[in-house]
Amino acid sequence: MAKKAPFIRFDQFLDFFPEVDLPVVLSDEAVHVFSQENEPLPVQAVYQYIQPTESKEIDETTEFVPCLRIKDTHEFQAVVFWRAALMDYQFVLITYTKDGSQVIDRRSIAGTYFDGSLLIRSVATIDQDWLIYVVSGQADPDKRSKYEASGSKTFNLELLPDGKIVNEI
Repeated sequence: MAKKAPFIRFDQFLDFFPEVDLPVVLSDEAVHVFSQENEPLPVQAVYQYIQPTESKEIDETTEFVPCLRIKDTHEFQAVVFWRAALMDYQFVLITYTKDGSQVIDRRSIAGTYFDGSLLIRSVATIDQDWLIYVVSGQADPDKRSKYEASGSKTFNLELLPDGKIVNEI
């Protein structure tokens, strides 16, 4: 009979996400640093705390890298992880109730993915006031053209004191 993986308490899950000083930039280059400095998430932690928030199937090739935890959130917990699947690499921000019993909100805030015709790449900066600035650009991989900054789009998100992630107005 297969042995059941041990339950991971929420505080143990949070320990995989070091608290960082803001601002922080989430880019393709940052993933390398996070994967070098942070301990990998156990499969059981992914199963308990991340899988229930996923809209896409998690297969054996999907990888999760714990990145950071936002400090001084008081009423909730906020973590960022990197999710790597086939042609879909995303930085995801999830907020949980303080005890981890419920997910408050979840949002992909940066990354790189192929939508079938265009390669879309986004970089996010989370500042001290919990504003999230996102710059997104796209390129046609078949044309091998250089990236055009004039085609970039920007938008802002905000992490509210209750843990909700909203589009900034």
